[in-house]
Amino acid sequence: MKFSAAFTFLLLAGTTNAFVNKQFTSPSFPGCTTSTELAARKPFMTGNWKLNPQTKAEAVDLARGIVDSIGEDSPSDVGLFVPFPFLETVQNIAGDKLIVGAEMITPEMKGAFTGGVSPTMLKSIGIEWALAGHSERRTINGESDEDINAQCKLLVENDMNVVLCIGETLEEFEKSLVDAVCEIQLKKGLEGISADQMSAVTIAYEPVWAIGTGKVATPEIAQSVHESIRQILDKMYGSSVSESTRILYGGSVSPDSVDGLLAQPDIDGGLVGGASLDATSFGRIINFETVDVMA
Repeated sequence: MKFSAAFTFLLLAGTTNAFVNKQFTSPSFPGCTTSTELAARKPFMTGNWKLNPQTKAEAVDLARGIVDSIGEDSPSDVGLFVPFPFLETVQNIAGDKLIVGAEMITPEMKGAFTGGVSPTMLKSIGIEWALAGHSERRTINGESDEDINAQCKLLVENDMNVVLCIGETLEEFEKSLVDAVCEIQLKKGLEGISADQMSAVTIAYEPVWAIGTGKVATPEIAQSVHESIRQILDKMYGSSVSESTRILYGGSVSPDSVDGLLAQPDIDGGLVGGASLDATSFGRIINFETVDVMA
């Protein structure tokens, strides 16, 4: 199993605090010193409801339960990406306690595109966040890297925020193509987006083989990929952007796995699917506990 430089650093240092600034030199990129400043990257826990729940009443109950779980001392920022019919309803319940975003947009601004939703439509109802490139949109809906890039650019050009999702299939994982797949999807998804615009971008690494399967990459595997993604961002945009960009883990995140994942220095939160449909489970994820990686 590949242990990242950051994980090795934590083992040697024996620290139990996941929010202390850390510095390490990566053997993957000789001569490149990376400063990982977790204090500047507050964890961001997001829920993706997908095609759930089935009624407005159910959405109201779920949103209220989640909002009630967010305390004043919550360790994370919180966001919910919900189906279009529930956006305003959930937004009204959420108030200023969490971010409400759309699960997608279309890569066009207007015209004869039945079923399309544009950034300006979302902004007109107060929505300023959207997902792009979720694996289900890539596989089920056939969205290409070019489609996803167009969505990302439309969002940032319209002063909105985007969570760009990237990740490999099981076959690609078994062939050790994880870093290569993530680099291609990252570079294609961010093409044309400037360093200044990266403040509106969050990255979500979601191994396709772990979505909805109950399988979760070990914290060490997830950390290794997150570290690699941050190094790619460093090469693309420089250290200021790479150190400030939040990189979330998505893939069957649960109350049982969240503490270990969030103990890793380059994992800045989660993009949570099934567990975000249960207010108690998602509340536990939002209020994760710092753990000792030596345990």
